[in-house]
Amino acid sequence: MRKPPGEVLLLAAVTVLLAAGALARIHASAPATILWAAATGVMLVPAVVWVVADLRAGRWGADVLAVLALGGTVAVGEYLAGAIIAVMIGTGRVLEGAAQRRAGRDLSGLLARAPNRAHLRRGDRVETVEIAAVRAGDRVVVLPGEVVPVDAVVLGDAVFDESALTGEAAPVTRVDGETVRSGVVNAGVAIDLRASATAEASTYAGVIRLAEQAAANTAPVARLADRIAVWFLPAALLIAAVAWLATGDPERAVAVLVTATPCPLLLAVPVAITGGMSRMSRSGVVVKGGAALELLGQVRTLAMDKTGTVTAGRPEVTDIVCAPGVTPEDVLADAAGIELYSPHVLAGAVQRAARRAGVEPAHAESVAETPGRGATGTIGGRTVRVGRLDAAKPLPDWASGAARRGRLDLASVIWVESDGELAAALLVRDRVRPDSARTIRRLHAAGLTRLVLLTGDRVDNATEVAGLLGLDEVRADASPADKIALVSAARETGVTAMVGDGVNDAPALAAADIGIALGSRGSTAAVQAADAVIVDDRIDRLADAVEIARRSHGLAVQSALAGTVLSLLAMGAAAAGWLVPVAGALVQEAIDVAVIVNALRALRGPLRRRHASPDALLHRFAAEHETLLPTRIAVRQAADALSRGVGSEVDSAVRRAYRLVVDDLLPHELAEETQLYPALAGVLGGPEGTVTMSREHAEIERLVRRIGRHLGESPAGIQPDQVDDLRATLYGLDAVLTLHFAQEEEAYFTLTTEPEAGHDTSPAR
Repeated sequence: MRKPPGEVLLLAAVTVLLAAGALARIHASAPATILWAAATGVMLVPAVVWVVADLRAGRWGADVLAVLALGGTVAVGEYLAGAIIAVMIGTGRVLEGAAQRRAGRDLSGLLARAPNRAHLRRGDRVETVEIAAVRAGDRVVVLPGEVVPVDAVVLGDAVFDESALTGEAAPVTRVDGETVRSGVVNAGVAIDLRASATAEASTYAGVIRLAEQAAANTAPVARLADRIAVWFLPAALLIAAVAWLATGDPERAVAVLVTATPCPLLLAVPVAITGGMSRMSRSGVVVKGGAALELLGQVRTLAMDKTGTVTAGRPEVTDIVCAPGVTPEDVLADAAGIELYSPHVLAGAVQRAARRAGVEPAHAESVAETPGRGATGTIGGRTVRVGRLDAAKPLPDWASGAARRGRLDLASVIWVESDGELAAALLVRDRVRPDSARTIRRLHAAGLTRLVLLTGDRVDNATEVAGLLGLDEVRADASPADKIALVSAARETGVTAMVGDGVNDAPALAAADIGIALGSRGSTAAVQAADAVIVDDRIDRLADAVEIARRSHGLAVQSALAGTVLSLLAMGAAAAGWLVPVAGALVQEAIDVAVIVNALRALRGPLRRRHASPDALLHRFAAEHETLLPTRIAVRQAADALSRGVGSEVDSAVRRAYRLVVDDLLPHELAEETQLYPALAGVLGGPEGTVTMSREHAEIERLVRRIGRHLGESPAGIQPDQVDDLRATLYGLDAVLTLHFAQEEEAYFTLTTEPEAGHDTSPAR
């Protein structure tokens, strides 16, 4: 059986003595006086020890009043008041200890769960070794219920409990080739992993280092209380002295000191701050200590990196422009087959695009890669090349348009050739995270006045991203030294935070008042330099952290000021003789309970309301958005084809696009209208929350019907007089689909309370 904490035993002792004295007082006053004096003495001794320890550490403040109040009751013989004060102080210590233990429960749990050993598969044998012996590339076996010891790649499908890092309770499925972070628990059968980092360089080790720093960094939590106590203590002593001198009655001074016993300062502030730390930890953000949380609650300027912070941090295929007669599916199959074993960062983008579109990579043979040029192989007797374009190669009109689109979209272009002829252009860029815009809006709503995009990327890329997200300033082409300079300058105007994930962000994270790192795919240097770490790959945790910190800091200030004002009023009443020491002790007890209960609201206060979102439906339709990419590309391709006039190839492209839209896209939109949108009504506060999306569905259907009427009027082939209107209709459909998909991904798909099962979170190769 676990031993009760010391503060609980102390409270029990003084409470028993107070109650025993009350019972004894029924029969005689002398035993009651002895018992109450004992209660006062039992608390006075440890209280003196606490004050002496603080004074030796160079701290003095509100604790002194507690000792003076206890000593004063003994001096004037007000032992009942002393016993009540003893119970009051003991209750406060118990509340403080309980709140701090709860606040540290999530962090200490991380330390307790840290694995010391790992199982390595070596040939047919499985060996158990010290975790420090695991190296990148080792094959690690994780048994059911075990904690994943290192960051790794899953070899086969597996189910993990990631709640220790993300706070989400539902198990997450990771498929073959996905990354899994150290610290999560194997919730299925035994699974093999390939280590991608050592234990020291893995995610969990960085979180543990922060937890250890949090445990050792408790002193700054009460900084606000100390600031108030600097003037509160002299004020209390002054009022007590004036009351004594003016009346000649020492009981007046004791009554003042009793009502001045500063539990609101001693406890309310730490309770609110540590409660906020607990809340933040359970929301997927680990903060080093109370000082960091206090600062985060006062932030006005936030600088953030671009790549990997507000963007996904890896290139993705966003569009495919095909030569006449070539389909996106054929292009993806060829390109994925050639890029299957390429280590190039863009090869991963091609593989992911094919996988999301449901396209199987073609079987490629004799694949060879030329550094800086691309890869070449044979597919079905054809020579297929994927990579950069030969500068001397003349471009057909469609390819010139594709190259221009790449420049206008600020995208890289991967060219696909078949037997020496250009077949397609794949436009690749780093996508903005779907939850970034919502996060920026929440940060503005939380009171941040200056949000700066601080990046080493090009000006045009940075400006484009900042414009999409509604950021206040852009600083591009910034070196690490430039980032430090901007952050340092911002600190002169107010509390400044920096958010980043890369090695080049680490100096700026350290230079800011508070640095926040994305720990899921962030560098070890960034995590170590930060004051807080977002432990999963969700940027909306940043807004959660700011909202929690603001609320906790506000509750701390509110509790401290309210308690102080009420104590001053009670002190005035005591000085005037309206409160004797016993009554003053009871009044102060009521004040203490009120402000501490108010501070405890930080543990459960309203965060951004997380509704019971229909996660399964949201994940399903988000996945369908990816598989519909070829359909959307076919619509744009058909519109482009009409620029060449009429003909069999043009007619075929338009009819193919129409067929894909009718067969694949419209059923998707209908399912959203009848299944997803009704399920979101409760989350969004009613059906009106999806009315604009429903109107866009209606517009999509109208444009599709118009295309169908065009084709119905010309079954033998599109006529010249149809070209202009048909092309405008197709381009209009493309624009509406682009906007509609983006709105759904930002407004709805980011409402998921759980990470998508099976979602590919592996870093770019």
